[in-house]
Amino acid sequence: MVFSSAEAFAPATVANLGVGFDILGMALAGMGDRATVSWRDAPEIVISRIDGDDGQLPRDPKLNVAAVSARAMLTHLGERHGLDIHLVKGLPLASGLGSSAASAVVTVIALNKLLGSPFTREQLLPFCLEGEALVSGYHADNVAPCLLGGIVLVAGITVDAIQALPIPTNLHLALATPAVAVPTNQARALLPGNVSLAKLIHQTGMVGKLIDALHRGDLQALGAAMESDQVIEPARASLMPLLSEMRALAKRNGAIALFIGGAGPALCALCDCAEVARQVAAAMQSAYQEANIQCSAQATRVDRAGAVVLRAY
Repeated sequence: MVFSSAEAFAPATVANLGVGFDILGMALAGMGDRATVSWRDAPEIVISRIDGDDGQLPRDPKLNVAAVSARAMLTHLGERHGLDIHLVKGLPLASGLGSSAASAVVTVIALNKLLGSPFTREQLLPFCLEGEALVSGYHADNVAPCLLGGIVLVAGITVDAIQALPIPTNLHLALATPAVAVPTNQARALLPGNVSLAKLIHQTGMVGKLIDALHRGDLQALGAAMESDQVIEPARASLMPLLSEMRALAKRNGAIALFIGGAGPALCALCDCAEVARQVAAAMQSAYQEANIQCSAQATRVDRAGAVVLRAY
């Protein structure tokens, strides 16, 4: 083996971008998970340590997304070595920031390095999905942007179904994450089993407008499309504390639009400059705290790189 250990980083992500349920995702700069993966002489995969999860994540390798993704990769290669995984959670659980996707992706990226990089980045997608499926099923709207970076259209779970989309140069974001857990399965349980033909036509039209706006770099049109969801947000709005108040507050402070990050409760405001993004983030954080809801908030941008190896030794 060339290396005995490798450390990697995987960024936060937000899925849906408002109107694009399960088919759009975006990587966010700054926040994310880290993992150090090391070889073991014994064949087992061991989760030796998890920091930052307050003891909530399972250490059982059959129940942990990081270990399941790693096992899928080793099994594919017929590799019998065991692993030691040390996971550092920089993302809150059940927050709408792709926490489970980041755990899966960061482990697979580190393991690929340990193995001498036998796979291209795109070829790692199936292994990451095996871990993500434990939590939210086989869909790549968080895994794909976490792994590949940028803004992506996700038309399926294979690499050829993932399409990178343009990133407008003046796209800035204000992210607020209130300390209220919204498990993905709970958020999905609220969704309607059927939608009317009229809503289907509206929804697909708005997805088209969103993608068109990205290609033209038109943030006003992008924001209008993001806020046009008639299916998912109305069903989930009750899970998001102060959603309508935060949308109004963000716009009073200069934001163009505000949408729910994935299943929530993270809220993401679209802004056209860094100064406005910082102002909106601060305003949302203050408003949540005044309502006695703990909240972390920050200005951020799209992470273009996706998951990266930090070091190998």
